[in-house]
Amino acid sequence: MLTYRELVTALRSLGLDRESRVLAHASLSSFEPVTGGEETVLGALLAVSGPLLMPAFTLRTMVAPPLGPADNGMTYGADNRGVEPFGPETAADAAMGELVEMLRRRPEARRSMHPIYSFVGVLADEYLEAQSLLDPLGPIARLAEDDGDVVLLGVDHRADVSLHYAERIAGRKTFLRWALTPQGVVTCPNSPGCSDGFQAVEPHLRGVVRRADIGGSVIEAIPVRDLVHFASAWLRQDPQAMLCDRPDCERCRDVRRSLASAA
Repeated sequence: MLTYRELVTALRSLGLDRESRVLAHASLSSFEPVTGGEETVLGALLAVSGPLLMPAFTLRTMVAPPLGPADNGMTYGADNRGVEPFGPETAADAAMGELVEMLRRRPEARRSMHPIYSFVGVLADEYLEAQSLLDPLGPIARLAEDDGDVVLLGVDHRADVSLHYAERIAGRKTFLRWALTPQGVVTCPNSPGCSDGFQAVEPHLRGVVRRADIGGSVIEAIPVRDLVHFASAWLRQDPQAMLCDRPDCERCRDVRRSLASAA
Protein backbone atom coordinates (compact mmCIF):
# COMPACT_ATOMS: atom_id res chain seq x y z
CA MET A 1 0.00 0.00 0.00
CA LEU A 2 1.09 3.55 -0.67
CA THR A 3 2.04 5.54 2.41
CA TYR A 4 1.96 9.21 3.35
CA ARG A 5 5.76 9.34 3.26
CA GLU A 6 5.90 7.90 -0.26
CA LEU A 7 3.36 10.43 -1.51
CA VAL A 8 5.20 13.35 0.08
CA THR A 9 8.49 12.13 -1.41
CA ALA A 10 6.93 11.84 -4.87
CA LEU A 11 5.38 15.31 -4.68
CA ARG A 12 8.64 16.86 -3.48
CA SER A 13 10.48 15.17 -6.35
CA LEU A 14 8.36 17.35 -8.65
CA GLY A 15 9.84 20.46 -7.06
CA LEU A 16 6.91 21.25 -4.78
CA ASP A 17 7.58 22.84 -1.40
CA ARG A 18 5.91 25.13 1.13
CA GLU A 19 6.37 28.07 -1.25
CA SER A 20 4.43 26.32 -4.03
CA ARG A 21 0.99 27.55 -5.08
CA VAL A 22 -0.94 24.50 -6.19
CA LEU A 23 -4.14 23.86 -8.14
CA ALA A 24 -4.76 20.13 -7.65
CA HIS A 25 -6.97 17.64 -9.48
CA ALA A 26 -7.04 14.09 -8.15
CA SER A 27 -8.57 10.64 -8.44
CA LEU A 28 -7.34 7.62 -6.51
CA SER A 29 -9.04 5.10 -8.79
CA SER A 30 -5.87 4.54 -10.82
CA PHE A 31 -3.57 4.21 -7.78
CA GLU A 32 -2.86 1.14 -5.74
CA PRO A 33 -4.51 1.34 -2.29
CA VAL A 34 -3.33 4.21 -0.11
CA THR A 35 -2.98 3.80 3.64
CA GLY A 36 -5.62 6.16 5.04
CA GLY A 37 -7.19 6.77 1.62
CA GLU A 38 -8.06 10.28 0.45
CA GLU A 39 -7.23 11.84 3.83
CA THR A 40 -3.63 10.70 3.40
CA VAL A 41 -3.42 12.14 -0.11
CA LEU A 42 -4.87 15.45 1.03
CA GLY A 43 -2.46 15.55 3.96
CA ALA A 44 0.47 15.00 1.60
CA LEU A 45 -0.70 17.81 -0.69
CA LEU A 46 -1.07 20.20 2.24
CA ALA A 47 2.39 19.24 3.49
CA VAL A 48 4.15 20.12 0.23
CA SER A 49 2.35 23.31 -0.75
CA GLY A 50 1.57 26.75 0.52
CA PRO A 51 -1.74 27.85 -0.99
CA LEU A 52 -3.72 24.81 -2.16
CA LEU A 53 -6.81 25.09 -4.37
CA MET A 54 -9.17 22.61 -5.95
CA PRO A 55 -12.19 23.20 -8.20
CA ALA A 56 -15.50 22.52 -6.44
CA PHE A 57 -17.86 22.93 -9.36
CA THR A 58 -21.62 22.42 -8.92
CA LEU A 59 -23.15 22.01 -12.36
CA ARG A 60 -26.38 20.76 -10.79
CA THR A 61 -27.13 24.35 -9.72
CA MET A 62 -27.58 25.36 -13.37
CA VAL A 63 -31.03 26.43 -14.55
CA ALA A 64 -32.23 26.05 -18.15
CA PRO A 65 -34.47 29.01 -19.08
CA PRO A 66 -37.23 28.62 -21.67
CA LEU A 67 -35.42 30.94 -24.11
CA GLY A 68 -31.96 32.44 -24.50
CA PRO A 69 -29.19 33.40 -26.92
CA ALA A 70 -28.61 31.25 -29.98
CA ASP A 71 -25.59 28.93 -30.20
CA ASN A 72 -25.20 28.91 -26.42
CA GLY A 73 -24.22 25.27 -25.99
CA MET A 74 -27.36 24.15 -24.17
CA THR A 75 -30.98 23.05 -24.60
CA TYR A 76 -33.50 25.65 -23.46
CA GLY A 77 -36.65 24.62 -21.66
CA ALA A 78 -35.07 21.52 -20.09
CA ASP A 79 -36.53 20.06 -16.90
CA ASN A 80 -35.26 22.05 -13.89
CA ARG A 81 -36.84 19.94 -11.15
CA GLY A 82 -33.50 18.47 -10.04
CA VAL A 83 -31.73 21.83 -9.76
CA GLU A 84 -30.29 22.67 -6.32
CA PRO A 85 -29.60 26.17 -4.94
CA PHE A 86 -25.93 26.96 -4.36
CA GLY A 87 -24.61 27.82 -0.91
CA PRO A 88 -21.30 27.62 0.97
CA GLU A 89 -22.14 24.10 2.19
CA THR A 90 -23.27 22.75 -1.18
CA ALA A 91 -21.24 19.63 -1.93
CA ALA A 92 -19.10 19.68 -5.06
CA ASP A 93 -20.34 17.48 -7.87
CA ALA A 94 -19.34 13.84 -7.46
CA ALA A 95 -17.31 14.08 -10.67
CA MET A 96 -14.93 16.48 -8.92
CA GLY A 97 -13.76 13.67 -6.63
CA GLU A 98 -13.94 12.94 -2.92
CA LEU A 99 -10.68 14.80 -2.22
CA VAL A 100 -12.39 18.10 -3.03
CA GLU A 101 -15.08 17.43 -0.45
CA MET A 102 -12.50 16.52 2.18
CA LEU A 103 -10.73 19.81 1.53
CA ARG A 104 -14.01 21.76 1.62
CA ARG A 105 -14.93 20.29 5.00
CA ARG A 106 -11.65 21.20 6.67
CA PRO A 107 -12.17 23.98 9.24
CA GLU A 108 -9.38 26.13 7.78
CA ALA A 109 -10.68 25.87 4.19
CA ARG A 110 -12.50 28.68 2.41
CA ARG A 111 -14.64 28.64 -0.69
CA SER A 112 -15.32 31.18 -3.40
CA MET A 113 -18.96 31.96 -4.02
CA HIS A 114 -19.46 31.47 -7.75
CA PRO A 115 -22.73 29.48 -7.87
CA ILE A 116 -21.44 27.07 -10.56
CA TYR A 117 -17.64 27.28 -10.76
CA SER A 118 -16.47 27.73 -7.17
CA PHE A 119 -13.03 26.80 -5.84
CA VAL A 120 -12.02 25.67 -2.35
CA GLY A 121 -8.66 26.34 -0.81
CA VAL A 122 -6.40 26.55 2.21
CA LEU A 123 -4.10 29.58 2.60
CA ALA A 124 -5.56 30.68 -0.73
CA ASP A 125 -7.77 33.68 0.05
CA GLU A 126 -6.12 35.96 -2.52
CA TYR A 127 -6.84 33.41 -5.25
CA LEU A 128 -10.41 32.74 -4.17
CA GLU A 129 -11.07 36.48 -4.04
CA ALA A 130 -9.87 36.81 -7.65
CA GLN A 131 -13.06 35.09 -8.82
CA SER A 132 -16.26 36.93 -9.72
CA LEU A 133 -19.40 36.23 -11.72
CA LEU A 134 -17.81 38.03 -14.68
CA ASP A 135 -14.49 36.23 -14.23
CA PRO A 136 -15.06 32.63 -13.12
CA LEU A 137 -11.46 31.72 -14.02
CA GLY A 138 -9.89 34.56 -12.04
CA PRO A 139 -8.14 32.19 -9.58
CA ILE A 140 -6.30 30.51 -12.46
CA ALA A 141 -5.22 33.85 -13.92
CA ARG A 142 -3.81 34.82 -10.54
CA LEU A 143 -2.00 31.48 -10.19
CA ALA A 144 -0.41 32.02 -13.60
CA GLU A 145 0.82 35.44 -12.50
CA ASP A 146 2.27 33.97 -9.29
CA ASP A 147 4.05 31.00 -10.93
CA GLY A 148 1.66 28.43 -9.50
CA ASP A 149 1.53 24.78 -10.53
CA VAL A 150 -1.22 22.48 -11.72
CA VAL A 151 -0.85 19.07 -10.06
CA LEU A 152 -2.61 16.07 -11.63
CA LEU A 153 -2.81 12.98 -9.41
CA GLY A 154 -4.14 9.99 -11.30
CA VAL A 155 -6.05 12.13 -13.79
CA ASP A 156 -5.26 13.55 -17.22
CA HIS A 157 -5.85 16.95 -18.79
CA ARG A 158 -9.58 16.34 -19.18
CA ALA A 159 -9.76 17.22 -15.48
CA ASP A 160 -7.47 20.26 -15.85
CA VAL A 161 -9.64 23.36 -15.50
CA SER A 162 -6.66 25.67 -16.12
CA LEU A 163 -7.00 24.82 -19.81
CA HIS A 164 -10.29 26.72 -19.82
CA TYR A 165 -8.23 29.82 -19.01
CA ALA A 166 -5.98 29.06 -21.99
CA GLU A 167 -9.13 28.91 -24.12
CA ARG A 168 -10.20 32.31 -22.86
CA ILE A 169 -6.77 33.83 -23.51
CA ALA A 170 -6.92 32.49 -27.07
CA GLY A 171 -10.35 34.07 -27.61
CA ARG A 172 -12.45 30.92 -27.72
CA LYS A 173 -16.21 31.33 -27.37
CA THR A 174 -17.63 31.19 -23.85
CA PHE A 175 -21.23 30.63 -22.79
CA LEU A 176 -23.98 32.23 -20.76
CA ARG A 177 -25.36 30.18 -17.90
CA TRP A 178 -27.89 30.65 -15.11
CA ALA A 179 -27.64 29.31 -11.56
CA LEU A 180 -30.08 28.94 -8.69
CA THR A 181 -29.19 30.62 -5.39
CA PRO A 182 -31.26 31.27 -2.25
CA GLN A 183 -31.76 34.82 -3.58
CA GLY A 184 -33.03 33.64 -6.95
CA VAL A 185 -31.58 32.89 -10.37
CA VAL A 186 -28.21 34.51 -11.13
CA THR A 187 -26.75 35.08 -14.61
CA CYS A 188 -23.24 33.65 -15.05
CA PRO A 189 -21.41 34.99 -18.13
CA ASN A 190 -18.09 33.73 -19.53
CA SER A 191 -18.82 30.13 -18.59
CA PRO A 192 -16.34 27.62 -20.04
CA GLY A 193 -17.01 24.90 -22.56
CA CYS A 194 -16.36 21.16 -22.79
CA SER A 195 -13.13 19.57 -21.52
CA ASP A 196 -13.52 16.12 -23.07
CA GLY A 197 -10.95 16.92 -25.78
CA PHE A 198 -8.34 18.45 -23.48
CA GLN A 199 -6.01 15.44 -23.40
CA ALA A 200 -4.97 16.33 -26.96
CA VAL A 201 -2.81 19.09 -25.46
CA GLU A 202 -0.34 16.61 -23.94
CA PRO A 203 2.25 16.62 -26.79
CA HIS A 204 2.41 20.42 -26.62
CA LEU A 205 3.41 20.38 -22.94
CA ARG A 206 6.09 17.69 -22.87
CA GLY A 207 8.90 20.14 -22.24
CA VAL A 208 7.31 21.64 -19.13
CA VAL A 209 5.70 18.63 -17.39
CA ARG A 210 7.41 17.05 -14.35
CA ARG A 211 6.34 13.46 -13.71
CA ALA A 212 6.58 10.98 -10.86
CA ASP A 213 5.49 7.36 -11.27
CA ILE A 214 4.03 6.00 -8.06
CA GLY A 215 1.60 3.30 -7.02
CA GLY A 216 0.83 2.16 -10.55
CA SER A 217 -0.17 5.67 -11.60
CA VAL A 218 1.37 9.06 -12.35
CA ILE A 219 1.57 12.44 -10.64
CA GLU A 220 2.29 15.41 -12.88
CA ALA A 221 3.13 19.03 -12.09
CA ILE A 222 2.94 21.73 -14.75
CA PRO A 223 3.60 25.46 -14.29
CA VAL A 224 0.30 27.24 -14.90
CA ARG A 225 2.04 30.06 -16.77
CA ASP A 226 3.71 27.64 -19.21
CA LEU A 227 0.59 25.52 -19.63
CA VAL A 228 -1.51 28.54 -20.52
CA HIS A 229 1.19 29.92 -22.83
CA PHE A 230 1.66 26.76 -24.89
CA ALA A 231 -2.02 25.76 -24.96
CA SER A 232 -3.25 29.21 -25.98
CA ALA A 233 -0.54 29.45 -28.68
CA TRP A 234 -1.74 26.13 -30.10
CA LEU A 235 -5.35 27.30 -30.03
CA ARG A 236 -4.42 30.43 -31.97
CA GLN A 237 -2.75 28.25 -34.61
CA ASP A 238 -5.58 25.71 -34.66
CA PRO A 239 -8.84 27.23 -33.36
CA GLN A 240 -10.53 23.82 -33.32
CA ALA A 241 -7.86 22.24 -31.11
CA MET A 242 -9.10 20.49 -27.94
CA LEU A 243 -12.71 20.30 -29.10
CA CYS A 244 -14.26 16.90 -28.46
CA ASP A 245 -15.64 14.62 -31.17
CA ARG A 246 -18.88 13.61 -29.45
CA PRO A 247 -21.77 14.25 -31.87
CA ASP A 248 -24.09 15.13 -28.97
CA CYS A 249 -21.80 17.81 -27.44
CA GLU A 250 -23.70 21.08 -27.76
CA ARG A 251 -20.85 23.24 -26.49
CA CYS A 252 -18.20 22.00 -28.94
CA ARG A 253 -20.79 22.13 -31.73
CA ASP A 254 -21.47 25.79 -31.03
CA VAL A 255 -17.78 26.65 -30.76
CA ARG A 256 -17.35 25.18 -34.25
CA ARG A 257 -20.32 27.22 -35.47
CA SER A 258 -18.81 30.40 -34.06
CA LEU A 259 -15.52 29.65 -35.83
CA ALA A 260 -17.31 28.95 -39.11
CA SER A 261 -19.29 32.19 -38.94
CA ALA A 262 -16.11 34.17 -38.24
CA ALA A 263 -14.22 32.64 -41.16
